[in-house]
Amino acid sequence: MIHLTNITKQHGSQILFQNASLQILSGNRTGLVGPNGVGKTTVFRLITGEENPDDGEITCASRTRIGYFSQNVGEMSGRSALTEVMSAVEDLVTLGVQIREMEIAMGESMSDDAMTSLLKRYGDAVERFENGGGYDLESRAQTVLTGLGIPPADHDRPVESFSGGWKMRIALARILTQNPDVLLLDEPTNHLDMESIIWIEDWLAKEFKGALLMTCHDHDFMNRIVTRIIEVGNRTFTTYSGNYDFYLREQEIRREQLQVSYKRQQEMLAKEEEFIARFAARASHASQVQSRIKKIEKIERIEMPSEQRTIRFAFPDPPRSGDDVVMMKDLAKSWPRAPGDSKSVFGGVSGMIRRRNKIAVVGVNGAGKSTFLKVLSGQTEPTTGEVVIGANVHVGYFSQ
Repeated sequence: MIHLTNITKQHGSQILFQNASLQILSGNRTGLVGPNGVGKTTVFRLITGEENPDDGEITCASRTRIGYFSQNVGEMSGRSALTEVMSAVEDLVTLGVQIREMEIAMGESMSDDAMTSLLKRYGDAVERFENGGGYDLESRAQTVLTGLGIPPADHDRPVESFSGGWKMRIALARILTQNPDVLLLDEPTNHLDMESIIWIEDWLAKEFKGALLMTCHDHDFMNRIVTRIIEVGNRTFTTYSGNYDFYLREQEIRREQLQVSYKRQQEMLAKEEEFIARFAARASHASQVQSRIKKIEKIERIEMPSEQRTIRFAFPDPPRSGDDVVMMKDLAKSWPRAPGDSKSVFGGVSGMIRRRNKIAVVGVNGAGKSTFLKVLSGQTEPTTGEVVIGANVHVGYFSQ
């Protein structure tokens, strides 16, 4: 379907790929992995034609539709959320308009030859429209938007009224609605909550029939989706047939084997170079020295991939707090709307958070999870009730 053959690509002084090859075949579910900065996003940009290789060849089967979701969604304005999503297949929307115009034209008087020509164009257009999923485009766009956490009531909201994180969801919905032959996803789970991640995982498993190439820091998500891993690193691509866990195990085995081969080669090279250094000045050994120089020049050197550095954090032990960390009593929060009206977010919350508790706050979008944390941390006041912070407790709050 898509083949990158002997690709070489350099950014400034950094060589990302050198004579590297990979292929994306129909139905493949592939994870793209590697440290930051090795060229994963560049792979996507090469496939979509946003960048060109310095050398090598990129081939793509004819009429292959590629959908690419990146972390740069660009500007969005002047449309509703639903219209923005449907704009991803603008050619299909235009084709639908043309079909309706041809249907109107069929009711008008014309010659037999003109009608025959119109019917042929109409038949071709209907076939393309149907094959592209035009008849269920709007319902498909609505389903994807809702699945990604944007409720039907917000589908007609102006897209510019959404925050950056929600615009990312709209951009992702725009790509998924295309239902392309090849889907390129660069960190699709960023900005998604648990419910939306579960939905997109189910959609990829059951609804999407094309080829998938994705990067994702959520390795559990990748494990459940992909059946193949392409590792980017050391200026090449290495393919592993399996999910992310298989890749980790196999990578360690290959690294150990490579380490053994590298050590043997280094020992051999050291002996040859020692011989050359010892006898280079002796005429009696000139032919042997030259022979060994030519020998080591022809050897393909084994390169060990650079080790990924592990960052370690050391947090100083805080002063001991009391056993009762946060006490909540009849806690409630409402946001004002129209004059005399308000929207209740939560109410009747009572309880105690104790020292060393680890608690997850879960719920659907808009349920009030962030508001609840803001109330507990003192970022906003409760409408009723009280929050009592325990003795020697210092609250830290990280928001979006």
